[in-house]
Amino acid sequence: MGISKSGFGSGFGSLVVPMMALTVTVPQAAAIMMPILFVMDIMGLAAFRRHFDWQLIRFLVPLGLVGTLVGTLSFKLLDTRLVAGIVGIFTLLFLAQRLAFPPGPNSPHPPKWVGVILTVTSGFTSFVSHAGGPPINAYVLPMRLPPIVFTATMAVFFFVINLSKWVPYAWLGLLDLRNMSTSLVLLPLAPVGVWIGVRMAKRIDPVLFYRLVYLGMFLTGAKLVWDGFLSR
Repeated sequence: MGISKSGFGSGFGSLVVPMMALTVTVPQAAAIMMPILFVMDIMGLAAFRRHFDWQLIRFLVPLGLVGTLVGTLSFKLLDTRLVAGIVGIFTLLFLAQRLAFPPGPNSPHPPKWVGVILTVTSGFTSFVSHAGGPPINAYVLPMRLPPIVFTATMAVFFFVINLSKWVPYAWLGLLDLRNMSTSLVLLPLAPVGVWIGVRMAKRIDPVLFYRLVYLGMFLTGAKLVWDGFLSR
């Protein structure tokens, strides 16, 4: 998780809570991960503080917060597994489109209205199914940012989104504080993962970087489809 968040902009990160949910409930998994995510987000911000794309952040963060608000207000009305499955299908379709029609060096960036939809969706799906990575990646990846700028910008975005989820999660009764002891056991591993991820983001070849991020999106999409539609 630490390597994914600090090295690949959460390309693999959406797999963590679903995998933990194989052994504990989703609320328990969320409660375990929230403190760890907070620590990793802080470390990522410190490591990448000179590489943020502030113009992009100012566009993304308010829209992501709108998504978390929508998730808060609609959470008890939703089938969260169905939401996860739909996100998974969207992710796999996006990857299929990229594979069938690979972008050239002069391909245009996605229009802003697409960014609005995908960023709000990212905040929403991050809140309801812990799968905010694929929608935001689908918007930002085609911009072909340098790996360290992409990772730094995603670090800011998900820091704000994850921070905004604490109070609504507590209000909805989704935080099981009995699992904080598990968080404390896992917490020492977070700095190691972040350190490795930061070094990779600063040194990795951009072509390899984006291939790995797309691989992470594929694995995440496949897992979300499985959770949403095939494991019922």
